[in-house]
Order: sequence, then structure tokens, then C-alpha cells
Amino acid sequence: MLTRLILKNLTVFSEAEFTFAPGLNVVVGENGAGKSHFLKAAYTVAAVSAQGGKDSGLLAPTKGYLETAIAKKLRGVFKPDELGRLTRRQQGVQRCEIEARFKSKSLRLGFSFNTKSETKVVIETLPTNWEGQPPVYVPTRELLTIYPGFVSLYETTDLPFEETWRDTCILLGAPLAKGPRLAEIGQMLDPLERQLGGRVLLQDGRFYLKTSDGKVEAHLIAEGMRKLAMIARLIATGSLIGTGSLFWDEPEANLNPKVIKQVARTILQLCQSGIQVFVASHGLFLIRELDILLKGPEFEMVTARFFGLHLGEGGVTVQQGNTVDDIGTIDALQEELSQSDRYIEAEAK
Repeated sequence: MLTRLILKNLTVFSEAEFTFAPGLNVVVGENGAGKSHFLKAAYTVAAVSAQGGKDSGLLAPTKGYLETAIAKKLRGVFKPDELGRLTRRQQGVQRCEIEARFKSKSLRLGFSFNTKSETKVVIETLPTNWEGQPPVYVPTRELLTIYPGFVSLYETTDLPFEETWRDTCILLGAPLAKGPRLAEIGQMLDPLERQLGGRVLLQDGRFYLKTSDGKVEAHLIAEGMRKLAMIARLIATGSLIGTGSLFWDEPEANLNPKVIKQVARTILQLCQSGIQVFVASHGLFLIRELDILLKGPEFEMVTARFFGLHLGEGGVTVQQGNTVDDIGTIDALQEELSQSDRYIEAEAK
């Protein structure tokens, strides 16, 4: 579980520090303010911390392994031409520093690289243990329709797609979970499957929605509903059950308000079950719905943090707090509120 992330000279961030809640963490900002870059940086740290032990076979992290593994993951997730391109654009050679702190001090990780770096980072703080469960990253695009053959193609061909797509496709293809947590999985899946009108099915390498009338190809389902189906599948495989973390970029994209309400509820149910959730959004409806649910009795035990990213001449600054009122004025949210006011005034004339 991440407790803090410190970014210095990473893309649009000159210096930013994020202090996280163990439950829900919502990052809000304009386009270009660094929401996705923050999400990818946090995901990269969590992914390397979890996958390193499995991929390397090492009982404990080593500087030699992490130097190349982190650099490779950053390049795969961000897709820059060179690693050094991730440093904040200024004259001269710039040094980027990233430090991640976890609930367990043995997982603390710090590293740096500079404008001229290509294939390695410098390990500043070496963790002594690996994280347990791999994180889940849900991009803005649904992945069910590209799943057939995507992982093998990605690993044998130089594709321009972000590595998060490959990582998530691997988790989507995992077998269904079994064991003592099936009751919890069923409880979380029930409202999602009612919204979808069926159950997500993987058959012969392709995804379908199994309904009372038969099965429907994923390609024939509305795009927004396919995103919801991805979450249902990840719950069914156990990737989003128990401990772990979810990084979700713009959950509200291509969804109508009725479905967004279900998404908000699902996010908080995941938090209740023990998943640490990170959401990047500039959708007023989703943020309001989360705020409403957090103030109700059903989710009063879910801890939350909100982060407002504000882009200025000196880079992005971060305002944060325990409620959405603590993050400052976000123009995208204000414009939606202003439009509502203008609509009411126009109707009153």
C-alpha cells in the first residue's frame, strides 16, 4: 500500500508530494496538468515492487536488477523516445527524482535519472522486500476487443501501445478465482452483472457477454459498458479482491450518468474490500457521486484523499486534502457548474 509519492522534475512536475489514503485517492486537473503522468508514475513503482520478485527470481531486490527494471518499465508505460525525455523540459541537464513510501518501510523505494539517461536509473533507496500482489491499471480505452492475441503480439513485435495495456490484458486472461473469497466476489459482481445484463465470458481467446438470450461478442457491446465489463472480469479473476491497488484513468469516459453512479459505488466497494484505489478524473458527475457516497453511512469507513493539480509557469502544483473542497478551483469542474447555472437561467426566461 502506497502512503506517499514524491516527484521532482518529472514531465510537468517541478516538485510535488502526494500523501495517500489507504482507501480512495482522486486526482483532479485540467488536460495537460499531469493526471495520467502521476497515475503512470505511481503504477510503475507499484508494478516493479510487486512483479520484481516473480520476474527476477530474486528473494530480495538488488540495485543491479532495479536499475534496469525500473528504467524498462518507465519506458514501456510512458513510451518516451528515451528515458531522459521524462525529465522536466528546461535548459541544461536536469535530474528527475522519484521516491515512493509504503505502509511497510521495507518496501520504500527511491531512484533518479537525468536528461541523458537511456537504459538505467540510479537507485537512491533500496527496498529490502518485494510487494505481494501486482497492481491493476485500467486505461481510458477498453481492452476486451483487442485482447485476442494482443499479449503475444506485444511481446514479439515493437508496438506503439503503452505497456499498461499488455499488463492488464494478462490479468484479464487469468483463470477465474476459486476458494473462500467466492462469496465476496459474487456479492461485488452481482450489481455489475445486472448493469451489464449478463456475465463476462472468455472463450477460445475472445470475450463475450453471456446473457439469458445467449452470448454477445464484446465488439457488439457499447464501449462504455465494455469498460465496466473489464472491472467485472478483474473482480472475477481475483485481481481486484483482497489487498492490492487499482489505478483507473478517467473511469467516467464514454459512460452515461446512470452507469457512472454504479462505477462510483463499485470503486468504493473495492476500497471497502481492501483495495487501494487511485482515480484520475475531471468529470464533475463522478467526483460529486463519490463525494455523496462517502458522506453516507454505507461508506463512512472508507478513507479518502483528493488532489487538485494546478498548471502554472513553474510547473504543476498540488493542493490536497480529505475532501473535494480542499483541492482549489479546477476550471473544468467550474465550467460544468457554470453551464448548469446558465441552463437553469435560460429555462427560466
